Amino acid sequence: MSASPSPADRSESACTGADIRLEHVSVAFGEHRIVSDINLHVAAGEFVCLLGPSGCGKSTLLNLVAGFLPATSGKVSVGGRPVHGPGRDRGVVFQSTEALFPWLTVQENVEYGPRMCGVPRSTRADAARRYLELVGLGHAGSRMPGELSGGMRQRAQIARVLVNEPSVVLMDEPFGALDAQTREVMQVEVDRIWRATRPTILFITHDIWEAILLGDRIITMTAGPDATFKTVAPVSIPRPRELTAPAALELYRDLREDIASEVRRTLQAQGLVREGLVREGSARDAAA
Repeated sequence: MSASPSPADRSESACTGADIRLEHVSVAFGEHRIVSDINLHVAAGEFVCLLGPSGCGKSTLLNLVAGFLPATSGKVSVGGRPVHGPGRDRGVVFQSTEALFPWLTVQENVEYGPRMCGVPRSTRADAARRYLELVGLGHAGSRMPGELSGGMRQRAQIARVLVNEPSVVLMDEPFGALDAQTREVMQVEVDRIWRATRPTILFITHDIWEAILLGDRIITMTAGPDATFKTVAPVSIPRPRELTAPAALELYRDLREDIASEVRRTLQAQGLVREGLVREGSARDAAA
């Protein structure tokens, strides 16, 4: 990209996050290039959503920031410090509702990170209870993960990340395994928790409505391989957001077409359909 997507204008008075920078970042496995020349600045405390067709490299970018994967070229930094591997300053919320340790109670799961860092027992127990209260699980600390619903397990996973007080939270389709009703509840909960704690969040999703509900900015990606950013859409709708607002509906239509056009291009390049014969609905289905 020739220009870096820049942060939206916003107040950072209550911010606890750190900024994220990707500078001319590319990732390749052998001769297969996944993403190419990515430039991105996420401001401290900003909530940025990545949208794009399956296989476009969204999770690859998240793994770069997490320190799970090195860039083939370019620079990745968090809070002005180069990323060379995982760190306590970055927490990851995974898609799976099975990410908790099943042999530990919910309280013990949340305490696990501070315990590994040598935090005294009473201090970490108090912190775990505080974050369980924040995510609405103050009553469930003594329960085992197998006794919780999928939504409750995801809230426990969020508490387990937040108790370490990371400046950056990375969320890779965290609600993808949940039913539609629970997903809607969790979207509202994440918005509430983010506004209460204000870390920087990089959030990957295939759900356009979810991105509109949560993001300060929404960045769409081109289809892979050799993917890059396509559009950057600031979301100026006041929080908490009403998705039936005209501005939300207009943004949805624009983002839907951005992604569908990439799917159409990919299908045409693969010879699966002839140009002009890709139905809009089929492209939207493939994008999901």
